[in-house]
Amino acid sequence: MRILIVEDEQHLAEAVTQILKKHNYSVDAVHDGRSGLDYALSGIYDLLLLDIMMPELDGIGLLKALRSQGMATPVIFLTAKGEIHDMVTGLDHGADDYIAKPFSSEELLARIRAVLRRRGEVLPDDALKFGDLELNTTSLRLAVNGKEMKLGLKESELLELLITRRQAVTSKEQIIEKLWGFDSEAEHNNVEVYVSFLRKKLTFLGSETRISTIRGVGYVLEGNA
Repeated sequence: MRILIVEDEQHLAEAVTQILKKHNYSVDAVHDGRSGLDYALSGIYDLLLLDIMMPELDGIGLLKALRSQGMATPVIFLTAKGEIHDMVTGLDHGADDYIAKPFSSEELLARIRAVLRRRGEVLPDDALKFGDLELNTTSLRLAVNGKEMKLGLKESELLELLITRRQAVTSKEQIIEKLWGFDSEAEHNNVEVYVSFLRKKLTFLGSETRISTIRGVGYVLEGNA
């Protein structure tokens, strides 16, 4: 699960980044609205955390620009107590939720889970299911018919991506953007290594689900979905 933070208070952005990474989210952070819009338009994020008052482009303007492009990425606003009118405006323009500063890490994580559940990204217990697979995206544990093991973070993110795409072919380029970021120096062989790791673990667990290679296109998860 990849989250973009757009927040001009760098200390707050760094603190939120550390909280989210501790809970196995992949995170990018930028500190002005123009950069936030550029990153968000890449389409690789599952959720955006947007400050309202920012230089270059404020959070409301960023949200309007995204929605005008037809992007439905979930958005949670980070608001100051005096920004209630702006918060209402944001909700009217397609924001999914807001959280007032200062906030606790527990409240932030709960609101993120709630928004993602409403969007159908995760089940209430932070689990994703496909065929005989059940992946807990918080604990990174993969279970197959009662047998389970812990995955590495990138393995979990790769499997999460393949599950959420529901039997659609996923290219290596899409995997690199989602797992490492669109400006990453990761290469195709990085993807191949993690696909190999994941295949071995599916075999070890006795799963009937398989990661199939579509030559020249990418990978697809196949099984009794």
